[in-house]
Amino acid sequence: MSVVGFDVGNDTLVAAAARQRGIDVLLNAESNRESPAAVAFSHNARLLGPHAAGAASSHAPFSSIKRLLLLAGRPTLLPRRGGDLSRLPFPVEASSADGGGGVLVHVDHIGRRIALSPTQLLAMLLGYLRQLAEADLEAPVSDCVISVPCYFTQAQRQAYLDAAAVAGLRPLRLMHDLAATALGYGLYRSDLGGPGGPTYVAFVDVGHCDTQVAVVAFDVSGMKVLSHGFDADLGGRDFDEVLFEHFAEEFRDKYKIDVTGNVKASMRLRAACEKAKKVLSANAEAVVNIECLMEEKDVRGMIRREEFEKLCAGLLERVVEPCKKAMEGSRIGFDRLHSVELVGSGSRVPAIARILAGFFRREPSRTLNASECVARGCALQCAMLSPTFRVREYEVQDAIPSSIGFCTSEGPISTLPSNALFQRGHPLPSVKVVTLHKNSKFKLDAFYVDENELPPGTSTKIGAFQIGPFQAHTEKSKVKVRIRLNLHGLVSVESAALIDDDQSDAHSADSMEVDSNGEMGQQVDKSRSERLIQLPIVQSIYGAMSNQELLEAQEQESQLAYQDKLMERTKERKNALESYVYDTRNKLSERYRSFATDSEREEISLSLQQTEDWLYEEGDDETEAVYNSKLEELKRLVDPIENRCKDEEVRGQATRDLLKFILDHKTAAKSLPTPEQEAVDSECTKAEQWLRERSQLQESLPKNVDPALWSHEIKKKEHELDMFYRNIVRYKGSPARADSSGGSDHMHTTDRD
Repeated sequence: MSVVGFDVGNDTLVAAAARQRGIDVLLNAESNRESPAAVAFSHNARLLGPHAAGAASSHAPFSSIKRLLLLAGRPTLLPRRGGDLSRLPFPVEASSADGGGGVLVHVDHIGRRIALSPTQLLAMLLGYLRQLAEADLEAPVSDCVISVPCYFTQAQRQAYLDAAAVAGLRPLRLMHDLAATALGYGLYRSDLGGPGGPTYVAFVDVGHCDTQVAVVAFDVSGMKVLSHGFDADLGGRDFDEVLFEHFAEEFRDKYKIDVTGNVKASMRLRAACEKAKKVLSANAEAVVNIECLMEEKDVRGMIRREEFEKLCAGLLERVVEPCKKAMEGSRIGFDRLHSVELVGSGSRVPAIARILAGFFRREPSRTLNASECVARGCALQCAMLSPTFRVREYEVQDAIPSSIGFCTSEGPISTLPSNALFQRGHPLPSVKVVTLHKNSKFKLDAFYVDENELPPGTSTKIGAFQIGPFQAHTEKSKVKVRIRLNLHGLVSVESAALIDDDQSDAHSADSMEVDSNGEMGQQVDKSRSERLIQLPIVQSIYGAMSNQELLEAQEQESQLAYQDKLMERTKERKNALESYVYDTRNKLSERYRSFATDSEREEISLSLQQTEDWLYEEGDDETEAVYNSKLEELKRLVDPIENRCKDEEVRGQATRDLLKFILDHKTAAKSLPTPEQEAVDSECTKAEQWLRERSQLQESLPKNVDPALWSHEIKKKEHELDMFYRNIVRYKGSPARADSSGGSDHMHTTDRD
């Protein structure tokens, strides 16, 4: 069983696997450790990862898929132009299929228009990672741990699980990015924790599109996430966008071109700005130089680091805010922090490290690999959850970043002033049991208590859980509801049971109890006998796929995967035809030269040239059957020459084998009675005479005609002679004499047969 971890970033994908010697980051087909998080479609092919990014000039890839999921949970942002939508090189529309603010993109594929949700696009990326892992590990991959941002809502987390199901994966856990980072940081260290208490470390992840912060407590037995902070709309791409806007304006004034109105030009300028940002991380200035950006104009611009930082002043101020939230939630002082670890693809801007150093009052460290730490931590967690690996006991306790409450039609069921059943910072997984007074079916609504704990514009709705129907015996009957917050960060009503207890106190209010482990007590009065009647539960998660939609997505993915395999086979046959053309052309002038007549060479050369021309013109996009047909046509012309050549190479050895065979049989026949010996000698003489005559005839012929003596005929003659000898020994010879004859080893074997 394979043990893998997947980091699905907004810009890149990373896969890691646990092996006996440690954690390895897996290489893709291009031998890179990171793959572009992109999907592209041509009219008949689906391109994933590097292939999608490589086809950007002809087919605009679907990228920023995590942002599409985030937009789906923020319906109030969809009508707005600008922001995420304006940066995407493809149109996005709101979905009317549900009330969850979903979005859709459309593609033209195999002659039809297909609508795809972000969940389906995510499934394609996960499927690519699964194939990458299976190719590297040479084993099926199913169990995995997948990273998610801490600020993802229930619907977005469920979308990850649905996408994994479509991709044929079984996530053992959806793990917060920084929990995975902290696990990779702490598991191998022996200097964390001790007699003086836990060691506190702040992790800051400035990613491509977001910034996340977590404060984690480490001791010898494990790690505990104390708090989270985040800005879901602040990442490395925002610094790229500052450069993009700067140069777009400069080129508008200097070259009289408006890049913002041209999708391909915008993509090229954004890529150049990202490179310039990386240059500025180590140099005082950077140059942007793009040939033929648009309207056949070459452009050139330069920016200094000081100017760049001035343009980014507003962004740099925002970096501190999630750090403040995380430190406030952790309830520890700055003096108790052991270190600050800085990771993420967007963390390389020097000004970010400087701002963080000022806030935390210490220089941030870069102990971990900024791009691989999340995938490595996920692979470690998968190894800990898998029975395949033995990993030392190490507790991994994460926390929820947003308070979650439940309510009925009468109001919230929590007794806390905040109305939260699971408060922000509550550990996961966790279970609570609530006892409610109900005498008929009712609905429990789950919601996020504080919208300020969510990305701006995110709906606070989680879902609804219909419990019942049932018929109670009394007006004050009690229903015991078990609510679970699982490893994925999802809440659900796990079970509901009607308590059949005639002695229920009529004045009792809805209640709950917390045991010493943080779980809700069962509230069973052992002095009375209770009978629990399990009640049906129907859940509806806001913005999530229905079972029918999931089945349809799986069916569509199966069709796309079949088309992928078909196109791969077609590509292989096309490549095989192309290779055959070049290989045969070379052989025709070298190896096959003496085995083909002038007319044959002319005919084959003409056919090869025609096939080559066809391949690069109308045959560039044909079916597998057409390529096979073309290959067979060429082989019908070339096979006679190839057969002559190959037979020439093996005929000499076949001749030597037959002569040795004749000699062995004559020697072995001396142990047989005289009549049988004479019969074998006669047959051997005939075979020898046949070989001599045919060999002489063959030597008189040129190589460019079909042989008078084929190697397969020689082997057939050898087989006939062997069968003749076997029949003689089996039906006429004496087994006892044959066994004691002292013949050759070969003939002893023949007798036993």
